Amino acid sequence: MSYVKDFFTNYILMCAVVGWLSAQILKTIIDLIQKKKISIFQILFSNGGMPSSHTAAVVALCIACGIKEGLGSSIFAVSALFAMIVMIDASGVRYETGKQSKILNKIAKELFAGNSEEVELGLKELVGHTPFQVIMGALNGVIVAVTMSFAMGVL
Repeated sequence: MSYVKDFFTNYILMCAVVGWLSAQILKTIIDLIQKKKISIFQILFSNGGMPSSHTAAVVALCIACGIKEGLGSSIFAVSALFAMIVMIDASGVRYETGKQSKILNKIAKELFAGNSEEVELGLKELVGHTPFQVIMGALNGVIVAVTMSFAMGVL
């Protein structure tokens, strides 16, 4: 039974989980306001959009490591590098992939205009983030880690 307690009282892990979950919930609320629709699937599994949940999770993880283990610790160094890679990937490679998917889907739609089955098998277009979405995800992660440090008695 101590494993369950250890899991849920692991400040660093919980920061990453809450960072991700809070960003997914914010993303869903923003979509609800903008598109007037809600999807439980989106809360759990969506990529892309505002804010970046991947960024929120890794930044919360990184800040939590810095708070708990110190800025000179190896775990902070590893998590900081990991966070940088994720953020660069989210706003670089994955964002460009989404832009390419839009173009390819448009070409496929024109090419297969008479066959609706082919068009429905389009590529996912929302896979990356704008720099602003990544920054907002990072801000979310910082807020989560700092808030949870007080809530869990780490600071």
